[in-house]
Amino acid sequence: MMKNYFLIAWRNLLRNKAFSLVNISGLALGMACSLLIILWVQEERGVDNFHVNGSSLFQVYERRISGGKTDGTYQTQGPLAAELKRNYPEIKAAASLEINNRYTFEAGKQISRMDGAYAGADFFSMFSYPLLEGTAATALQAPGAVAVSRHMAEVFFGSAAAAIGKTIRFEDRENLQVTAVFENIPDNASRQFDFLRNWDDYTKANAWVSTWGSSNPDTYIQLAPGADAQKLEASIKNFIARYYTFPPGEQIELALQPYGERYLHGRFSDGNISGGRIEYVRLFSFLALFILVIACINFMNLATARSANRAKEVGVRKVLGAMRSSLAGQFAGEALLITCISAFIAIVIVLLLLPAFGNMTGRHIALPVTKPVFWYWFSGLLLFTGLLAGSYPALFLSSLLPVKVLKTNQVINKGAAAFRKGLVVFQFSVAVVLMIGMMAVYRQMDYIRNKHLGYDREHLLYIPAEGELLKNYELFRQEAEKIPGVTAISRMRQSPTVLDHHKGGISWTGKDPLQEASFADAAVDFDFVKTMKLQLKEGRDFSRAFATDSANFLINEMAAARMGYAHPIGQQMAWGDNRGEIIGVLKDFHFNSMHEAIEPLFIRLDNAPRWGTILVRTAAGKEREVLAALEKTTKALNPRFPFTYQFSDQEFTRLYRSEEVIGQLTAWFAFLAVFISCLGLFGLAAFTVEQRTKEIGIRKVLGASIGGIVVLLSGDFLKLVLLAVMIGAPVAWAGMQQWLSAYAYRTDLPWWLFISAGVLATGIAMMTVALHSIRAGMTDPVKTLKSA
Repeated sequence: MMKNYFLIAWRNLLRNKAFSLVNISGLALGMACSLLIILWVQEERGVDNFHVNGSSLFQVYERRISGGKTDGTYQTQGPLAAELKRNYPEIKAAASLEINNRYTFEAGKQISRMDGAYAGADFFSMFSYPLLEGTAATALQAPGAVAVSRHMAEVFFGSAAAAIGKTIRFEDRENLQVTAVFENIPDNASRQFDFLRNWDDYTKANAWVSTWGSSNPDTYIQLAPGADAQKLEASIKNFIARYYTFPPGEQIELALQPYGERYLHGRFSDGNISGGRIEYVRLFSFLALFILVIACINFMNLATARSANRAKEVGVRKVLGAMRSSLAGQFAGEALLITCISAFIAIVIVLLLLPAFGNMTGRHIALPVTKPVFWYWFSGLLLFTGLLAGSYPALFLSSLLPVKVLKTNQVINKGAAAFRKGLVVFQFSVAVVLMIGMMAVYRQMDYIRNKHLGYDREHLLYIPAEGELLKNYELFRQEAEKIPGVTAISRMRQSPTVLDHHKGGISWTGKDPLQEASFADAAVDFDFVKTMKLQLKEGRDFSRAFATDSANFLINEMAAARMGYAHPIGQQMAWGDNRGEIIGVLKDFHFNSMHEAIEPLFIRLDNAPRWGTILVRTAAGKEREVLAALEKTTKALNPRFPFTYQFSDQEFTRLYRSEEVIGQLTAWFAFLAVFISCLGLFGLAAFTVEQRTKEIGIRKVLGASIGGIVVLLSGDFLKLVLLAVMIGAPVAWAGMQQWLSAYAYRTDLPWWLFISAGVLATGIAMMTVALHSIRAGMTDPVKTLKSA
């Protein structure tokens, strides 16, 4: 029986080649799009889920309550990990992890920069980063210890085995011993690093991290077997209060988040975890389903558009004794055959597009064709698509009454027509939502790219201050200033988008001793304001003419407001043991992502730089000449280190890599959704023309023009598309408002954006319908009436 169904289905495909081509193309594109999205979603959901101890790993985060407002943060106190482990037997292991930075290493004649961090001694016992050499218990135990990746070991020592126990120079200021070699970090790990250093080395170099007023590292814990995470979370809630006295109205509460959820659920709202990348994952999961449904709707519309041609066949078969179930099985078999062919083509499309898709998303995505589970899953997708696409045509055609069909050739009833129109409205509503979403994402990205940050990120170079450049910065600066095209030069300990944050140890004249203060801190050199092209609101910049400036401060407008100063110039300020006066107020500038509001900031001269970034401002159009001269100067003064650099706008762009990817994905899938939806309109237009052939012929005999025929046939479709726009526009507005709410600084959604999307959708739809309408209008009415 099944063989017979497929044989008939194959003959029908060959008999109606144009119909089959459109059907197969639509389903193949829909399945390919859905498959690509699903592969990306699986990659996103798989991040950090490879740890053996994953079910017992948690990240500690803080709810900071101040002035009736609650903020959430992953930045915790330096001593927290050790104290939690010491006080709670439910905690088997705990480790602090400092944020990644890029440092220069040297071994023998090899010098290279590597990304890494400082981590607590329990780190490798908690997380599943396999050790090739060394043990988890001792890898980060001793001062001066460093664990390196296989890649880093091969770069400096040739192999993992050769690296163990060897000495490696760190930032040309201290020697470290390689105590362990771990396997390269997999792509599905959210934290990527080539080395980890002993945590105690970090606290010794940064004494403020050991205070309970600090706020810097991430803190991770591993629960002991049988420990209850909810009970532990309740127990540690007010743990900080044991060590730190809060001002009135202020408090810090601790909470736990499963480590495997951190990557996707990393955003806070009112101190609680509320969304993050999971919103994109959910959005695109629905998008995959919608695109697949849109493709199936096309099949339904195209199949029913051919129903008049199949109606007499159904009538004759029923008269000859065919059961409805056998007829439904035949049409379902046709749908399943088309789906199988489409699925094969979809896999080919996916294989062809995966390299480009991987580059766009920044992930190494592969089609797991060698895994049986993939084929089980894909077979389920194929069956679901075939049943969804073929169910309605099969049930509709098999339900036709033979007497009515053979006598009147009347196939369509009002209910069936309304259902098909509803499918078209649904299709275009989804397409309109995607089009508006694409425009809104582009508008926000354009806003970010063009918004004035308070400093000029164009023509600004970052050069690592390492080796002899760190020791002889003044000589380098003097030589660099002689280069034509260099307009300013300075340095800072971090970079403009990576600043330290301090929660304690900050005071000023008139400050309430119980008032909590959280400030960002930039340690810089002379000419920083000039090089960055910052704007002074009042006061002056640091100057070599004033010896006391080594202890003085610049602040931004937000800091002045936090201090309660209308005129802060001359006021005394202190950070730790550094005491001086405020000599200048800078207009606020962005040094974080625009997801975050501008924070209070103080800027100080870096009197003892141990690392940093040299900032070089160049004249427009002189970048190539300046780079060549800087490379020559650097090699002369710092011959053992390679000349490396990056432009400021490149660093800024990396802050929004995720949004750029989402914007590109939305644009491509919006285009494909519109294209597939137009195939559906193509099918419905064909169906309408087929049903109104006789009417069109009579109208032409009575003098109707081609234009009149086009208007007649397009009118109903215009109403459907306009209804889709009216439904899709408010849905898109609500969704994009929600997405934009994650940005502290965001664009608006003007009315013309929705009008533009509506006009574009309507124009594309009408062009699609016009193809059939014009052809119908040009048909010879004599032939039309004879065939009718």
